[in-house]
Amino acid sequence: MSNLANVNLAEQELVVMGRIVAPYGVMGWVKIKPDTEKIDGLLDYANWFVGQPNAWQAVKAIDAKLHNEVLAVKLSGVNERNAALALKGKLVAVPRAALPRPPENEYYWSDLIGLSVKNLQNVDFGVITDVFETGANDVLEITSEVSGVKRERLLPFIAQVVLEVDINAKTMQVDWDAEF
Repeated sequence: MSNLANVNLAEQELVVMGRIVAPYGVMGWVKIKPDTEKIDGLLDYANWFVGQPNAWQAVKAIDAKLHNEVLAVKLSGVNERNAALALKGKLVAVPRAALPRPPENEYYWSDLIGLSVKNLQNVDFGVITDVFETGANDVLEITSEVSGVKRERLLPFIAQVVLEVDINAKTMQVDWDAEF
């Protein structure tokens, strides 16, 4: 992928829409686990970026197909299995400007990652490190570390639990017992 331009996140605001989970075949295809409502929703966007925050590379999807619960994609400049393997674990993002504005009280998962979470008693739960779907509802993974001890909490992302989300302040208030 050396022929692709490096893009600094500060230059263009990107929204993470998935992750490359494995190579697919020997011709440079990759498997992408999308974080989109429809499994092929990522294909609605022409401009993709692959990498990590502050280290993105512009890529083009030149072919794609559904493969079980992932998207198999042929990316420009990735022509053999080792190049595809080198992308394993990299994030896939699109420009925020290409996304529709979410309806009120709906959020892109990537906007929730990093929010600080406190309950009604002002107990600091930590920060959201992941959001995932369970079928019944989305779940927030919240991680904190106190005196060197790491703690993870899983909270349902439902209106009865999540009372307030402030993307600009990077905070979330929840109605959840600190001991649970």
